[in-house]
Parts: sequence; structure tokens; C-alpha cells
Amino acid sequence: MKWSSISAAAAALLPLASGAAFSSEEYASGEVMQFMMEAKEASWAKQRALGNHDSKKWNGFTKKRHDKDVVKCRNGVAEAVKGDANQTYKCKDIDLYDFKTHAELGDAVGEGSGSWGWTHKQSGREFVAIGQTYGAAFAEVTKKGQLEYLGRLPANNDSVIWREIKKVGDTLIVGSEGAGHGIQFFDMKKLLKLSPRNPKTFDIRADVGWMNLTDGIPGRSHNVVANEELGYAVAVGCGGRAGRNDTCAGGPIFINMKDPYKPFQTGCAPQDGYTHDAQCIVYRGPDKKYFGRDICYGYNEDTLTIYDVTNKNGPNAGKIISRTPYKGASYTHQGWVLDPNWQTHLVMDDELDEGEIDPARTAADSPAKDGFPVTYIWDITSLEAPKNTGYYKSSTRSVDHNQFVHDGLAYQSNYQAGLRILDVSSIPKNPDGSKVEEIAYFDVFPQDDSVPGGGSAVWDSGTWSHFTFPSGYTVINTIDRGAFVVKPKFGRGKGKYWGKMY
Repeated sequence: MKWSSISAAAAALLPLASGAAFSSEEYASGEVMQFMMEAKEASWAKQRALGNHDSKKWNGFTKKRHDKDVVKCRNGVAEAVKGDANQTYKCKDIDLYDFKTHAELGDAVGEGSGSWGWTHKQSGREFVAIGQTYGAAFAEVTKKGQLEYLGRLPANNDSVIWREIKKVGDTLIVGSEGAGHGIQFFDMKKLLKLSPRNPKTFDIRADVGWMNLTDGIPGRSHNVVANEELGYAVAVGCGGRAGRNDTCAGGPIFINMKDPYKPFQTGCAPQDGYTHDAQCIVYRGPDKKYFGRDICYGYNEDTLTIYDVTNKNGPNAGKIISRTPYKGASYTHQGWVLDPNWQTHLVMDDELDEGEIDPARTAADSPAKDGFPVTYIWDITSLEAPKNTGYYKSSTRSVDHNQFVHDGLAYQSNYQAGLRILDVSSIPKNPDGSKVEEIAYFDVFPQDDSVPGGGSAVWDSGTWSHFTFPSGYTVINTIDRGAFVVKPKFGRGKGKYWGKMY
């Protein structure tokens, strides 16, 4: 656990998970996160040198098919380019509607990262922001599932692959690990009059709101979070390794964005140090003590940490409700509540528990150590005493990265294994995960399909993120190729939950 901002006596109250891969001090210092970022950079540099991240090589996809065509998933594959094994994708119950390379999306030399979507309320038109090394590309997903490139918002300063995106209302929120980038706030309504025949590059000063982040290395954040209902943003993992010694310690930084062109920081929560990712929502679950409170579920490197952030003002904003380790914890990455309208369970992933990256850096008791990723299941009926009740283990080797739940379905981006869709609607009745089922998938990286286990548990390539729209279309943003538009054959959802996804 990261004890940089609390006392040693308090630290002693929380036992480490058995078989923990790192000490409390190694998490607190940022050594674990630095190891992961350096390992990823080395992996990506190797792939670049081999030409494997040159997205332009995949242009054959669009040249050899008409825009009206849909590449059907038949007999377990979607053959995007006839006779090309590296553009023939393993799939189950998901069809391919379109694909654009990063070069076609305005970034000829960059790679893909985070992404998020926006639906215009009046017209129902759907737009996506696609994170890339040199900025964010904007595209519209048409009613026929075509991806039309409209323009881009360049990086504010230092260009790196890490770019994460969320939204509040019509305002897009863009953060980055790039030094000096800060947080960009962009009005998505600016896209409504743009044409793919004349894409626009927006001005990073005249066309956006912006705020700096001063902790650690100025301007760096690892992720951004949004509370749509209450209309505020959160920057987490700020300042890199240096930021852990500053006022906010890498914890959540709360941003008032009532005027998106004049955003400002109201406070931060350093009590548990570095937060890698989080979900912040108004609590309406069964724990009566916290009903109606503003709750953030923090994925804090080796624990699930739950905050009450109803008070977001000052250098010690909010308070910690609980911080809970779990068996197999290696690097707690990201998670999502099953139903935001009745918060009893959540699903979570760990980005270092698969073991192939570096067995010595994976918890000895990790249930994913064989390279088959695990989705951890949590009972959060008591916010003060959450419990890891079980897990779902994938049948395809990979590393899990991001997941979001919609209508009882968990949509997961699992690097080289692509988009995986799990029916998690059984969890409230079967919290051990025994009834969770993978009902669909679209594998975006054919090159490792013949590897035992169906793939490789590495960070080399594949999907970083995705976004699913009300229409049922999902845009998959990949590191190495570009963006895919896919849609399950069964539509948007089939689970028993009918809450909002984002």
C-alpha cells in the first residue's frame, strides 16, 4: 500500500495481501509504476523499430471494400481483406463495420491510447475522440457504422502515447502523461458543422479551455475521471513519480468545470497516495450511511480504495471510507460498478498479474499468473468492508486493460486479445463469478492467434480502449493499427441491468 501520506502506525493496520509482489515502500515511491511505464516504452520502441506500429501498412483494408459493406463474422472469423491472414480477425457474434488507420485519422507516426464518445442529444449523432501520440482525433460514427474523420485536437505540449479522455455533458476532457500538457476541455458541439471533406485542426489555445497541474512534473496526469451527474472532473496519477512527494501525492485532484473555459482545482485527496484510475458517482446503493453521497472508487495500485468526496475542497478533500487489498494484487488498474443505480458489485482488472511480462514482478498467489487474465469481482454492499468474492478467468491469454459495464455486459479492452464482452448480470446472485460468461469477442491482433492459449500476455500491441454508443456500435482504439467500428449481432445489451453505461 502507498503510505507516503499517512502515518506508519496507520499503515501497520492494513495487512498486505499474501504473496504480494512488492513492498509498501516500492508502491509508495512509484517504483512499480515506473517499471511498468519503462517496460511498455521499451516494448513499443521494439515494435516501432520492426515496423509493426506503422499504421499505414493496413490501408489495404479500406481500399478493397466499399463503405456500404459489413464484414460479417462467419465461422469464427471476419475476413477484412481477402487472403490476408493479418487482416482476418477471430470473432464471435461481432461484425466489423469500418476501420481507419491512425494515419487516416490524422496521426501518421503515432500510436493509439484512450478514447471516449459523445452523442448529440438533439440529433442523436455519435462522435468519438480517439487518443493518439500527437493529440486526439475526432470522427463521427454514421448510422451505417462508418467512421468519418473530422479533425483533431493537438497535444498541448510534450507528445507521448499516454492520453486519456472522458466527458461531462458536451465537454470533452483530455489528460496526458506529457509534461506540460495539463488538462484540455473541448466543446464537442464544434464538430457538428465539420465535414470529412475538410477536416479541421483545432487551436490548442483559442479553441479549448485549459488548466495546468502543478504537482510533480507540471502538467502530467495518468488519467482523467468525470462525474457526469454532478458535472465535475478529476485528474489522477498526476506528476509522475515526482508528484508522489507533493501536496496531492498523486491522488485525485478535483476540477470545477462549471465554466469549461475557466476550469480550476478545488482540492485533492492525498490520503492514500497515488490513484491510477477511478469511477466517481452519486451513491444510491444499499449502504444507508452513504446514500446520496459522492463516492469515488479508486484503483490504487494494490488496493480498491473507496472515498467519500462529497467535500472536494482543500488539500485534504474528502475522506477514505475503506482501503482493501486482495489475493494476487500486482498492479490494480481499473474497474467499473455493475449498475450505477444500485451499487452492490463492481468488476476490476489488474494489469500486472498475468506473469508473462516479468514473473518476478507478479504476486506469487496471482490467479492469472499463467497469462489468462482475471476479472476480479467485488461485493460493495458495505462501502466500509468491501469483499473480493471471486473472479472470472478468460480462456484467451492476454493482458486486461480497461472495462466498462452496460446493461449487464462488461465490455473489455484486452490488448492483443481485442474486445471481449462478458455477461456479468449473474454476479449479484453468484458473486463467485461461476456464472459469468464470455458471449462475444473481436480479436484485433491476428499475429499471435496460433500461440498456445490463443494469444500473448504482453503489452506490445492491440487495443488500449474502446467506447460503446447507444446505437450498439463500439469503436475500438488500438495501439498499432487504428480504430475499428464493430457491433455485436445481439445489439447493445442483453443483461438484466438497464442503467447508464458512462
